[in-house]
Amino acid sequence: MKVTVRETPKGLNIYVPKKDIEAHVIKIEQAGAWGGVFELDNGWVLEFPALEETPKLPATFEAKVLSK
Repeated sequence: MKVTVRETPKGLNIYVPKKDIEAHVIKIEQAGAWGGVFELDNGWVLEFPALEETPKLPATFEAKVLSK
């Protein structure tokens, strides 16, 4: 699922355009410099690809839904 990640004063924010859902990241199990499993404040858990470097945000990524 394609999602957009952006930095806000409250931390990382995730937007899922296909579902028109916006949520804040509350927990990250990091893999590499950036990526891994992100838990959102709406209960969703998404897995992002591990990256060697922190990406410039906002950016769009392909994320795997682990739970809703």
